[in-house]
Amino acid sequence: MTRIDRRGFLAGTTLAGATLAMPSVLRAQATTIRWGELLAATHPQVQMVQRIAADVKQKTSGRIDIQVFPGGQLGSGKDMMESVSAGALQFTTDGAGALGAFLPALTLVEAPYLWRDAAHLAKVKDTPIFAKMNEELSAKRGMRMLNVTYYGKRHLTTGNKAVRTPADMVGFKLRVPPVDVFQAMADAWGAKATPIAFPELYLALSQGAVDGQENPLPTIQSGKFFEVQKFLVLTEHIITPRMIIVNDGFWKSLPAADRGLLQSAFDAAAAWQDKELLSQEANLVATLKGAGMTVIEPDLEAFRKPVLATVPAKFEARWGKGSFDTLKAL
Repeated sequence: MTRIDRRGFLAGTTLAGATLAMPSVLRAQATTIRWGELLAATHPQVQMVQRIAADVKQKTSGRIDIQVFPGGQLGSGKDMMESVSAGALQFTTDGAGALGAFLPALTLVEAPYLWRDAAHLAKVKDTPIFAKMNEELSAKRGMRMLNVTYYGKRHLTTGNKAVRTPADMVGFKLRVPPVDVFQAMADAWGAKATPIAFPELYLALSQGAVDGQENPLPTIQSGKFFEVQKFLVLTEHIITPRMIIVNDGFWKSLPAADRGLLQSAFDAAAAWQDKELLSQEANLVATLKGAGMTVIEPDLEAFRKPVLATVPAKFEARWGKGSFDTLKAL
């Protein structure tokens, strides 16, 4: 694991800025890329980035050096996206809902009960809706999405309460990411949406600051939430994408051959990551049960119905009329 303190990060940022200002003939000699990650180094998403770094380093004989900083070393997800927007950080990876803080329409891509499975989600990157959002993100915030990766089906976990229907969630303090669409989903279930930054979540669960949380199985496993949560409730309420996000100015400054080499590495590693996450999901229910969690298979329609009755209509003006239905029908 590569580690860096904030003073070192700022010094490196200055160096990266100087590198961008060098004549192209000098810049071609070496390119240092800093890639910040929110998730633990054991998560397949971070392992994906590590594979990219190794692949690119080998193919360029070290000329392109991708330095990976996992576990929120460079700040929260929003901190890192702001750094990418400003050009202080070259890359990060985050969810469409979180990226909605910079382009609100993007929350559509992480809407509850939108995608059927990983293959359905993968179709979004080739749609006019997504292309338009990518261009707006570049024009307004200086960021570009280079890949859409699969993060998993999200499920509930609870500390002490067995949850089988939304009626069991009335007054339940549910940690959600700081994304208003997630909060609206929790509201539709009758829960008390409680936004907490991911690096603070384990402590919040262990101290009872919230009653439960929701995330994909590999995140529940890598975050060790099974240590502080008793019940796993298989709701499958959101299929989450995570985007490879780059500073657009930095991306355009690279020679076309380097962009092609990098994109090829992204595609190969993302395909590996998607396959790895699907494989883990197939086995992790049993693993988490073995770790002491009680697994509940709830009434899925009871959870789906109140959300679909309220959330798409609430955000239609932001997402564009008919956009939810267009993507759902892909």
